[in-house]
Amino acid sequence: MTKKEVLITGGCGFLGVHLARKLLRENYEVTLFDIVSPDAKDLIEKVKYIQGDVRNKKAIENALKNQDYVVHAAAALPILREKKIIFDININGTENVLSSALQNKIKRLVFISSTAVYGIPRHLPETETNPLDPIGYYGESKVAGEKLCLEYFKKGLSVNILRPKSFLGPERLGIFELWFEAIYRDKSVFILGNGNNKYQLLAVSDVVDAIIRAMESEIDGEIFNIGAKEFQTWNKDLGSVMRYAKSKSKIVKLPTLPSQVILSILEKLNLSPIAAWHYKTMPVDSYISIKKAEKLLNWEPEKSNEELLIESYDWYKKHRSEIINKVGITHRVGWNFKLINLIKNIF
Repeated sequence: MTKKEVLITGGCGFLGVHLARKLLRENYEVTLFDIVSPDAKDLIEKVKYIQGDVRNKKAIENALKNQDYVVHAAAALPILREKKIIFDININGTENVLSSALQNKIKRLVFISSTAVYGIPRHLPETETNPLDPIGYYGESKVAGEKLCLEYFKKGLSVNILRPKSFLGPERLGIFELWFEAIYRDKSVFILGNGNNKYQLLAVSDVVDAIIRAMESEIDGEIFNIGAKEFQTWNKDLGSVMRYAKSKSKIVKLPTLPSQVILSILEKLNLSPIAAWHYKTMPVDSYISIKKAEKLLNWEPEKSNEELLIESYDWYKKHRSEIINKVGITHRVGWNFKLINLIKNIF
């Protein structure tokens, strides 16, 4: 029996690596398409790899030949900040992938969007039909990407769109490294606001399950929110990690408005990778309805906020010596916090 072929754009990133592992276990042939080389040693001999950029239409057209499915996960993150780069990758690159998928008669494309399209949550829980009010170039680019997907659906491309909450798990660093390192070193854990706001996260393993269901389902042309089913306030969920780690860390609550002003200045001066999307949504209630995905995709998240945070911290603690000085602009490496690291070390 011929194996089904799946190509993952951004396949060497945090999500791409976890998705590839699950697809291999389910007997798919997997191709990773990315501008960077694969570094997940367990995958190198098991997947095909094509080095390429989604902004190069010819490269993506060639990569999609003889593929059955495409998961479009490649994206410029908010940390890049520059409108031209973010729009070029997230909008023009997405259109290249969509047009190439249509041309190559792909059976289904799954587009990884974001709950950043909602902006600061105002209609809790946010549902797929709520108004979109994105924050920053990243959120705007994801809204544009979704519109392109629906346009290509009308042209005959089979497509589903996922809007995941911030997700993490083993190998996830990025902004969460700040907290994990503080907990590891018994340092203060800084949060914006009083910490009593409910903030929904998502396990990468649950994202992967949703992607595969969206890819294989008979449901077509739909948008799905995905997030953890069980979540508490920042105080409770981070407190659970600290108790689990037997850390002497304490949560330090920063005043919201002054902190946002300072972080905005640091962002503009390129002294902090924490973007407006992070510091504007962190101190408010932020959660979505997942009823549509549960009903139409028969999907149900397995891990709570507490479980996925502890799982991620465990991985960080185990691999800390290997990653502590690695810096980059993806979720699989630490970010350069510069001045924030200096302030953090004082406390």
